[in-house]
Amino acid sequence: MTNSAPVSTRRDLADAPLLVAARGGQPRHTPVWFMRQAGRSLPEYRRAREGTPMLQACLTPDLVSEITLQPVRRHGVDAAILFSDIVLPLYAAGVGLDIVAGTGPVVSNPIEGPADVSALPSLDAGQVEPVAEAVRLLVSELGSTPLIGFAGAPFTLASYLVEGGPSRNHERTKALMHSDPKTWHALLEKLADTTLEFLRVQIGAGVDAIQLFDSWAGALSLRDYREFVLPHSRRIFEGVAELSDIPKIHFGVGTGELLGAMRTAGPDVVGVDWRVPLDTAVARLGAAEPESAKPVVQGNLDPAVLFAGWDAVEREVHRILAEGREAGGHIFNLGHGVLPTTDPEILTRVVELVHTTTAQR
Repeated sequence: MTNSAPVSTRRDLADAPLLVAARGGQPRHTPVWFMRQAGRSLPEYRRAREGTPMLQACLTPDLVSEITLQPVRRHGVDAAILFSDIVLPLYAAGVGLDIVAGTGPVVSNPIEGPADVSALPSLDAGQVEPVAEAVRLLVSELGSTPLIGFAGAPFTLASYLVEGGPSRNHERTKALMHSDPKTWHALLEKLADTTLEFLRVQIGAGVDAIQLFDSWAGALSLRDYREFVLPHSRRIFEGVAELSDIPKIHFGVGTGELLGAMRTAGPDVVGVDWRVPLDTAVARLGAAEPESAKPVVQGNLDPAVLFAGWDAVEREVHRILAEGREAGGHIFNLGHGVLPTTDPEILTRVVELVHTTTAQR
């Protein structure tokens, strides 16, 4: 893996609310975007994707560009997030996997031991050149709206590779972790290399921020997270920092007990799911690094509340904005991704509410 990103013409977005908030500044309004905003909740997405398998779509630059732009046009969000999938770099590198409708990523030959780890292919930048092309297309179209690139964290990628697909209990993953730590750390080192290379390509093509998803880290105890996961996530954030000074976001589901440790991995922003109030999260994050500036948080409206009617949504948005004022910066988001049957009009109204409520006059 190379140590520097290719030279790109990066846009001057110093005043973009998302980037200002991510750096602990005072944006003109609280920025808002939604995880999985470019997805199944939008009828225009379903039309664009019709007949195209997910991973193929992620490697089709003009389709990636169109899908990424859709929620920006419709909702007026403060950031676009690259349309992709966390398993895409594994697929591009040659790992036998597919995304099965109704199931998720399914791996042909799950990892069982050291020989499988040794055989795991590395990612070459050329294998994800379509992603770089999509980023370049988007940078030319987005104007003053930042583009967030992303990747899956090593633990979450490892959980798919070891389990063979999504898992409720992660029993095979935890068994490997505890029974053969040497093989476990070798696996996560290889996956950290893959993740860094995937992010390097996106950064070189011009993304304005990155988010590292450790979707399933909440399945771990704090002790196990610190021993088996944190060093590898930290290496990714350190590697990104060597490439660029763009903001770095870290997010996982069910990670309330891990928030402090996740901050020590090195992100600028920590995403919080709906289970922990933002002011509580701020206290936990601050305690983890008491000598650092006040933490910046992202979140954390429960996606299911979007089905409860506007009065409930409005009440929850105001509560979250109030709790977010305890942080050094707040990026409004959901506590996880947009659910497929969400009414897109509700999302648009949430953006408008956040903007009007927090506008600096």
